Amino acid sequence: MLGHLGFSYVGLIYLLMLFIPNMIWSKSQATDNENTHENKVLIGLERVGQAGCTGSVLIFSDFNITAFSAWSLWLIASFLLMILYEICWIRYFTSKHTKEEVYRSFCGIPVPLASLPVMAFLLLGIYGKVIWLIAFAIILGIGHIGIHIQHLKAIRRIS
Repeated sequence: MLGHLGFSYVGLIYLLMLFIPNMIWSKSQATDNENTHENKVLIGLERVGQAGCTGSVLIFSDFNITAFSAWSLWLIASFLLMILYEICWIRYFTSKHTKEEVYRSFCGIPVPLASLPVMAFLLLGIYGKVIWLIAFAIILGIGHIGIHIQHLKAIRRIS
């Protein structure tokens, strides 16, 4: 449950899937983007979760693909969530780039650009049986999803 030290190419792929759309987004943020007052506790949890998830997925080899078994379904489910995350970014990039588009639900999943990668990392932690990633994904989820829900509520109050 603690993990085996070693490089994870699966972790690197996940981080690329996460970071590339975010780098593109940073150059094309929502046209109606404005600062919202974010809860400092949620920001702290988000940052701890981000750092922990980033480090964990890279330094534990337990996430790398092994012989197929029923346990591999955790990895498949995790990867499918990352594919849905990419689809949500495509939806955003082909839209009008408004805040509503950033937070719009997808197939009934609320704030998908926040919740899908968190769920994917949680399932990846379960697949690798690495308690560190599981814990950091939960911490990230509380902070990151919490902040996005605050943003969504603020948008709904303004609209």
